[in-house]
Amino acid sequence: MSNTKEMCEEPKVVSITEAARINGVTRQAIYVAIKLKKLKAKKETTRWTIDVKDLDEYRKNKYSRTKSMHDGELLFDNDKGYFSVNQVAEMLKVPAQKIYYATRVGMLKAHRKGAAWIIHVEDVNKYREEHLSKKGNRRRAV
Repeated sequence: MSNTKEMCEEPKVVSITEAARINGVTRQAIYVAIKLKKLKAKKETTRWTIDVKDLDEYRKNKYSRTKSMHDGELLFDNDKGYFSVNQVAEMLKVPAQKIYYATRVGMLKAHRKGAAWIIHVEDVNKYREEHLSKKGNRRRAV
């Protein structure tokens, strides 16, 4: 009976391939995480094994651009109205390149903090009203 119970439970360890599939990343990304000691793994002869608990812990602590800090402050603090280029592109349902272009030519106000562009929600709304809604109106008038 205990054998049946053990077969039904999730495996306690997974391979690099399985870890990559679970995390939605490449095998190379898993190797890099192991090499950088961000993910615990054991090499048994020629095969790496990763404990499922360690994989869960890695996923919780994994780097995310939304957690990026600059001078001790959260870069993209959505609660305070600060967003990344990709977040703004998603909000406006346009490609990120369009947002980069709009900031470069001055249609959309953005600020640089370190390597990141920060855009405030008020500037997003202004851009939407002054540039995106006009474009939609022109199409309707034709």
